[in-house]
Amino acid sequence: MEKSSAISQVSGRAVVVRGGDIDTDRIIPARYLRTVTFENLGEHVFEDDRAAGDHPFDQQRFQGASVLLSNANFGCGSSREHAPQALMRWGIKGFVGESFAEIFYGNCIAMGLPCVRVSAKDMGKLMDAVEADPAQEVSIDLEACKVRCAAGEFDADIADGPREQFVRGSWDSLGQLLDAGDQIDATARSLPYTNAFKEG
Repeated sequence: MEKSSAISQVSGRAVVVRGGDIDTDRIIPARYLRTVTFENLGEHVFEDDRAAGDHPFDQQRFQGASVLLSNANFGCGSSREHAPQALMRWGIKGFVGESFAEIFYGNCIAMGLPCVRVSAKDMGKLMDAVEADPAQEVSIDLEACKVRCAAGEFDADIADGPREQFVRGSWDSLGQLLDAGDQIDATARSLPYTNAFKEG
């Protein structure tokens, strides 16, 4: 297991997913909650929406995108971690949205997937720009709190806590435990009840 690392910027081509209140049932259908691991979820992301045809995740111009652009309340609905897991396995490494559902947002932070918010007006400009030129790079700058693309630079918002976690590389609680392995071992050895357990 790799230790967490600092994430100050996410850059790449973007995919535009228009519409508000896109819930986790749409992102990954409930029938995929039975999987034992998250491994193959990427191929099923937005599966039911994609069945209707012409979904952005099927359009050739958006293949290989690593930034997802969304409108308001993205990731609402159930609390399943499968939704951000599926998006990550499709290739998404960061999100720019008007707003995010709280649990979806928390799951993304824990997985090292930055979610930044921009105004509805700026999102309209970003989406239009990316649809006009999907080959352009979109950059999420967590240190400057900006989103940049060919259309310009936009103010982005992310809570100070998650922002600090990303920039410092402390977003992954497991990574923090791995970093503190020696200290944890030393503490465990100093506890009288762990010594008694070992002796017994």
